[in-house]
Amino acid sequence: MAGVAAAGAAPKKERSEGLTRTLITISVMLATIMNSLDTTIANVALPHIQGSVSAAQDQITWVLTSYIVAAAIMTPLTGWLAGRFGRKLVFLISIGGFVLASMLCGIANSLVEIVLFRLLQGVFGAALIPLSQAVLLDIYPPHQHGQAMSIWGMGAILGPILGPALGGWLTDNLSWRWVFYINLPIGIFAFTGVFLFIQEHRKAEKPYFDFFGYITLAVAIGAAQMFLDRGATQDWLNSIEVVSEGIIAVVALYLFVVQMMTAKRPFVDRALFADGNFVTATVFGFFIGILLFSSLSLLPPMMENLLGYPVVTTGIVSVPRGIGSFISMFLAGQLVSRFDTRLILLVGLVISGVSYWMMSHFSLQMTAMPIMVTGFMQGLGTGLIFTPLSTLAFASLSPVFRTEAAGLFTLVRNIGSSVGISVMQVLLTNNIQKVHAQLVEHARPDNPAFQHLPAPFSLTNLPGLAALDGMITRQASMVAYIDDFKLMMWITIVSVPLLILMRPPKRIAKPDPAHAAFE
Repeated sequence: MAGVAAAGAAPKKERSEGLTRTLITISVMLATIMNSLDTTIANVALPHIQGSVSAAQDQITWVLTSYIVAAAIMTPLTGWLAGRFGRKLVFLISIGGFVLASMLCGIANSLVEIVLFRLLQGVFGAALIPLSQAVLLDIYPPHQHGQAMSIWGMGAILGPILGPALGGWLTDNLSWRWVFYINLPIGIFAFTGVFLFIQEHRKAEKPYFDFFGYITLAVAIGAAQMFLDRGATQDWLNSIEVVSEGIIAVVALYLFVVQMMTAKRPFVDRALFADGNFVTATVFGFFIGILLFSSLSLLPPMMENLLGYPVVTTGIVSVPRGIGSFISMFLAGQLVSRFDTRLILLVGLVISGVSYWMMSHFSLQMTAMPIMVTGFMQGLGTGLIFTPLSTLAFASLSPVFRTEAAGLFTLVRNIGSSVGISVMQVLLTNNIQKVHAQLVEHARPDNPAFQHLPAPFSLTNLPGLAALDGMITRQASMVAYIDDFKLMMWITIVSVPLLILMRPPKRIAKPDPAHAAFE
């Protein structure tokens, strides 16, 4: 009888644990989606925000980069905060603070306010991605880590990809402020789920915190971002401010590296760098950050300002990217356990590279179809890259380092994102001016191509000159966008050799009975 009772109790316990695991997964994924959604949902609303707060073209990108930089600076703290105060408490404070900061962004009335509140969003949101990743790795047994990372990847990637579509609809039907207010219902559900279903677990030994290591890293990241953001408007090395920011970034990074290599208990555990897969996947993630978020920041302004699309159309044209990502994320979770993950990554890179090559053939006369096709392809490629990369990064890493490793992995990807957005924007602005100057040189009365201009263009009256200059500016802008897309294609190609340095994870066929850590 006892044996029968025990046998009956086992399935019941498994069902209970399975339900709890599902509820935890839903809760942490809501937090992940809320966080990742805010990296791009404001993109399509940028022209509307720009007009509302009277910001210049180069200033409005601070709404994007301020969030990413704040998250990058705070992300390395995740491991220490979780160990010191408990993962659940940090999770709850992060969700609550993020929702509050979102509400403040929604009521902002100036550029300074919205940038400050976006910084606050980044501060609270920094822990959401690494904590959700670490929680999923803990509650799923090793043989299901590929599927767990596929689920996590859907939230981490679908948020940025679906952000433009949702942001366009909200901006067109309500106002740009609702791209921030939308976080309120999502955050409430995520907060409730984390509060009810995740069990608090604290280590008896409080983790040591290397304040010097953290401060030098934070200063290096902040100064480097200021160098990139301010350089274009302050004439780079001819500006004392920009030169100072560059020097501060280099010196702070040097001090951080020295501290990490020599300190007895550094801020970033040196043991992480002994794992080849983690190091290679982290470097790879830097390039993925550049590619993913740079294209997402460039396309909405191109469609609205250059092609004249309404904001809602911009959102609709962005939908195929989300569909492609959803398909590949679903497939990647199944493929990871059956094929060499490096091969899946290679296929994803090839698809992404081809899409950027196709984007380098965009023109002012094109329809929306090329944008939708290349967006769908990039969604496919991104999904086939993100899930295998996350699986490889943690495949051979000790569970002891998961939270810290997830924080570092996310940090480097965020740095790639912020660097990519800033660099691509700088190149875009500079190339527009350069190409415009080259095209204007040919706009002369002795040039046969300009001797019989159709209305409203003219070289002899001010309205005609203004119209001609506007047309030349549009042509120069499209050339500059194409140059950015070509650069992204080459970055994709350069990333391929990194696959050689990776090693496939060991296959785990049987579940681990002892694996039931719902932390």
